[in-house]
Amino acid sequence: MRKTIVPIAAIFAALFVNCTFANEEVAVDPQHTWDLTDLYSSVEAWDQARKEVLAQYDSIEARRGTLGDSADSLYSAYRHVSDTLKKAGRVAVYASLNSHEDLRVTDTQERDQLGNILFARFGEATAWMQPELLEVGREVIESYIKEDERLEPFAYELDNSLRNAPHTLGAEAEQTLSYFSQSFGAPADTYTLLTSSDIPWPTITLSTGEEVRLDSQGYGRARGSQNREDRKKVFDAFWNKWAEYRNSVGIILNSHIQTQVALSKARNYDGVLHRELHQDNIPPAVYHTLVEEVNKALPTLHRYFKLRARMLGIEQMHYYDIYPPLVSLDKSFDIDTSKKITLAAMSVLGDDWVSMQKEAMGERWMHVYPQRGKRPGAYMQGFAYDVHPYLLLNHNDNYSSLSTFAHEWGHAMHTLYAKQNQPFETASYATFIAEIPSTSLELILQDYMSKNAKSVDEKIFYLGHGLERMRATFFRQTMFAEFELALYEAAERGEALSGEGISAIYGDILKRYHGHDEGVVIIDDLYTNEWSFVPHFYRNMYVYQYATSQTAGTALYANIVNEGEAGVKRYKDLLRAGGSNYPYLLLAEAGVDLAKPEPYRAIVAKMNAVMDEMERLLDEEAIPLSAR
Repeated sequence: MRKTIVPIAAIFAALFVNCTFANEEVAVDPQHTWDLTDLYSSVEAWDQARKEVLAQYDSIEARRGTLGDSADSLYSAYRHVSDTLKKAGRVAVYASLNSHEDLRVTDTQERDQLGNILFARFGEATAWMQPELLEVGREVIESYIKEDERLEPFAYELDNSLRNAPHTLGAEAEQTLSYFSQSFGAPADTYTLLTSSDIPWPTITLSTGEEVRLDSQGYGRARGSQNREDRKKVFDAFWNKWAEYRNSVGIILNSHIQTQVALSKARNYDGVLHRELHQDNIPPAVYHTLVEEVNKALPTLHRYFKLRARMLGIEQMHYYDIYPPLVSLDKSFDIDTSKKITLAAMSVLGDDWVSMQKEAMGERWMHVYPQRGKRPGAYMQGFAYDVHPYLLLNHNDNYSSLSTFAHEWGHAMHTLYAKQNQPFETASYATFIAEIPSTSLELILQDYMSKNAKSVDEKIFYLGHGLERMRATFFRQTMFAEFELALYEAAERGEALSGEGISAIYGDILKRYHGHDEGVVIIDDLYTNEWSFVPHFYRNMYVYQYATSQTAGTALYANIVNEGEAGVKRYKDLLRAGGSNYPYLLLAEAGVDLAKPEPYRAIVAKMNAVMDEMERLLDEEAIPLSAR
């Protein structure tokens, strides 16, 4: 079956570094929480559905040996498996969302585990299918597709399965591997529980007298303090706590790395990167061109750091100087304001878009505000095909929260357009495509806010926020991707990976990207523990796709601005396509080829243009009114 067969992990739309957080308890208005009764009326109804799915697995096994009998038998097997997967996905989505409301609740965590077990057993029940399909052969399968039009929704999936012949094992080996699928996710589960509920986070007192508990939420908020001594205090306390757990987290990450290397070897891949690119049929040139172009563009990143130092009035930038806003903005963006502004900004995408998004925003699809124990960050979960997308936010009523809000609704609108135009079998889109609508909506929002700014300072604020998003997504995620690949390559060479060794690898890359040796940004050795804070390293070469997606989103938005309705149509056609073809080909049809350097150079040029404008505005501000 297709790669999306285990979609339990939600499509995360924002890294912790890009999210906003709050550290205090917030009174919960039910209107600002999602309504899970759209999935199941009760926990009892959910459990009954789970048992009904489990009962279908024997009938899947009973179809073993029938795929080559006829077009009808092939259709019968794939239709039954697809229908079962759809039901299983709904069960798992409910359990996952419910557990993320409060990670401290044992009952919901156990239900989430049952959802994972459900998918693990689904993998066991279907493990025989791909080896058998390959035995039947491409010629016969393609003849069946031509013969029976009911197989059309499965045509892409079947082609993808046949394409993976060199990396598919025999039936017995595939069955054996399927028994370990839940165990393969153990490092990520261990990491999540350790960091979300077990580490005793420190509490510090800021210069204002405010006490802040430095869990991920508190750190995300306090690191942007305008007081430089407070920022250093936050960094030192937070990363010292991570340093205490460096060896433990290092062992957890190493166990994940070693597992993925072993699985890649078992399936005859050249390495983990080869496997991850091959699964979505991404040309290797995409990854290598991204890394090459980003490294060429490091002077632009360093220019941004120097501009930041100038605006903050700092002679020497340190790593803890990256997060405070360049200009303060005395504006609040509560959830209703965020809705209104987002809809106004999205008018560039047409009336149908605004109408659909407005209607969706009026429903209880979002869990909006932070709560103690709630999963940090933000994501959209859209796998429950017969229901609707759900969005987890940690809205903090500031502009960063507004930007994250627009980002998540980019995912949700992608899901809605895909479901309107695709059957279940081709509605789920690849990660390579998933982050494009989210990043493009951020760009549309930024452009709208900048054009409607009421003052020079407000305009500079929005431009600066956009620069920071480009740094955090285009440069930082590529830096993460380089680091992650370095870990996999070290493991593939048979090298040991301890917490200390991982920090050394990360520190070298971190310092190069930030111009440490050139004196651009000084990186204290303590902060090289930052890798331990990033959960996406448990998602196998996932992070590079944030950078490629922002690149593609920038190019597509430029087409919308330059081409008008024609650009909007190509953009929406990409969303409507869902997962009906290989993602690189879908994006190329939309007019963006990420195997070539031009899109990456365009985003670097845009970043330089924004800095040109900011420097011009700053210079004008420095001129006395009497001299203008």
